[in-house]
Amino acid sequence: MITILINTYGYVRVSSREQNGDRQLIALRELSIAEKNIFTDKQSGKDFDRPQYKKLVKKLKPNDLLYVKSIDRLGRNYEEILEQWRILTKEKRIDIVVLDMPLLDTRRGKDLMGTFLSDIVLQVLSFVAENERRNIRQRQAEGIAAAKARGVKFGRPSKALPDNFEQIHRKWRRGQLKLQEAADACAMPVSTFYAKAMQFEKNNKI
Repeated sequence: MITILINTYGYVRVSSREQNGDRQLIALRELSIAEKNIFTDKQSGKDFDRPQYKKLVKKLKPNDLLYVKSIDRLGRNYEEILEQWRILTKEKRIDIVVLDMPLLDTRRGKDLMGTFLSDIVLQVLSFVAENERRNIRQRQAEGIAAAKARGVKFGRPSKALPDNFEQIHRKWRRGQLKLQEAADACAMPVSTFYAKAMQFEKNNKI
């Protein structure tokens, strides 16, 4: 009898370096997955280069088992989740278990109907996950717009003008100083000095 060696893996992804992956790690460790078989990626919102995920996929062999906490760990949008699911189940021929959704367990229903139902559930959940992300982004944008309408300032606070700014600005406007000389006197880049000068004149209606 030929014994098939099945390795069990876990994958954790947090979407920014500030987020904590403990919730996902705890869930995977409760399954007694070896630490060396748990791969974790931390990334910014702009960057989806997942070195640990790529390393994991290379290690996977047919019949291996992969656990993830939720379906959106596999991709940032509907199409990407479906593509990764296809690669893992069809090309790598492994089993996947999504802990937050017991219906997504490819070990069950290996017949045609089981596979069909699993694929349908996957598409529905992937769509829901992407819609939720879009709704969160929209709510954030609406919240920021409302805050701005109330006068809330975002970003870094503006630095106070140097004590000599008004005097230097006056000399510059009178032609006693060139733009570069005025900027140097205020310890500012030329572009910053000019922008500050325009704002100063606007505020003081010069």
